[in-house]
Amino acid sequence: MMNKTALSLWLILFVFTQALYVSAQDTLQITLTEFIERGLENSGQVDYERQQVNLAENQIDKARAQRYLPKFELNTQHGAVPGVKSNTNLPEDEFYLDPDLENDWSNWAIFTRAEVSAVQPIFAWGALTNAVEAAKAGAEAAQYQFRSKQEGLKVRLFELYYSYILSEEVNRLLSEAQKKINDIEKRIDSKAEEEDSDIDQSDVFKFKVFKSEFAMRSAELKENLEYIRSVWDYVLQSGTEVVYQPTDQFLDPVANKIETLDYYKSQALERRAELKGIEAGIDAAEHGIEATKAQNLPMLFLGITGSYANTPNRPRQDNPFIINNTNYASAGIGLGIRQNLDFFSAKTDIEHREIQYKQAKFLRSAVVDGIMLEVSDSYKNANISEVKVDKTDEALVTSKKWLRQEQLDYDFGIGDTKDLIDAMRKELELRLQLKQRIFEFNKDMAELYKAAGLPLTSLKTAN
Repeated sequence: MMNKTALSLWLILFVFTQALYVSAQDTLQITLTEFIERGLENSGQVDYERQQVNLAENQIDKARAQRYLPKFELNTQHGAVPGVKSNTNLPEDEFYLDPDLENDWSNWAIFTRAEVSAVQPIFAWGALTNAVEAAKAGAEAAQYQFRSKQEGLKVRLFELYYSYILSEEVNRLLSEAQKKINDIEKRIDSKAEEEDSDIDQSDVFKFKVFKSEFAMRSAELKENLEYIRSVWDYVLQSGTEVVYQPTDQFLDPVANKIETLDYYKSQALERRAELKGIEAGIDAAEHGIEATKAQNLPMLFLGITGSYANTPNRPRQDNPFIINNTNYASAGIGLGIRQNLDFFSAKTDIEHREIQYKQAKFLRSAVVDGIMLEVSDSYKNANISEVKVDKTDEALVTSKKWLRQEQLDYDFGIGDTKDLIDAMRKELELRLQLKQRIFEFNKDMAELYKAAGLPLTSLKTAN
């Protein structure tokens, strides 16, 4: 008695705890646009590609830094040195006249020396300016490449968003179908119990097989729904306290009309980020050629040097022709010319840049060809998917009429069990097929818009 009481209390406590957990979860609606934005924010791939853009922008700062004091160095030396002593009566500033001057090992001091050198370009034939412009164009190309990666990920997120809606729709269809199966099973059982029943046992067996197959399919689709929900939680990083659901509850085809193929091709040539990125790369290569050519011309620069040393226990020499390496100060400024005399290497560098420029132009032509093929293929798929949706919808209307007729015939006793099962099976298959083809149509339209460089947010559903 005590065991049963304890078990009952445990079950009540468990149910109560689960109820509290469910009530603690907040269910929030999320639109397609919000889902894509959240997915991009939480994507590690996007973060990685963004660093490529940051590296390219860092090259701009690096190129600009070469315009002002590209070489500015400070070197210091420190150490302990002995003083000096002279056995003559010479003053300290004339110790250099004593040929027998000696180190004073009993008098130590800290030696400090600092040397500064700087170079400031004055005229470089546009080498520095072209280097900065090349870096800017390279950063622009990286930005467009980043945008292209984002567009590809947006399509995947678009597909995931509608996969959730598709799974929910299929789950509802299965629930409705299960009710119909239960209803037909009752009718078959009722007819089989009649004394003068003429029901064919083979039809009964076929129905049982269909029922088992339907149960397996239902279990498979429910597991798929759970998988999609887990992927949603991962993409949105919602945690355990918030449950997100799509704002759209029903899977409807996008209402956007399919335009002509030429329209999408022209949009792709104007909008695709890959083409804009390649054009920026061509611009970068062109500036790179000019910068390399200028680097092989004489460059005029301003040089600045300065040096200072101090050791307290050694005398400082005021005579400018006498240098005491431990106590002195000097400075210099002047103009210089730098010329690269490795002409063969310079010629090779220019040829290398010119090859890169030609390669970028050929790449643009190749990418245009690839984009045109992508647009044509996506356009074909979208048109085929649209036809499939329309024809499947027509077939579904017919199958509903067929099922209704078979149900009436069966109720009046003039119908056949096999025909009723076939009608129900076909109606269910077409309903599931219609939702799947609507999903494929929406996905193909997203692929078409992505191929044409059009924003996915401009796709509108028909509901």
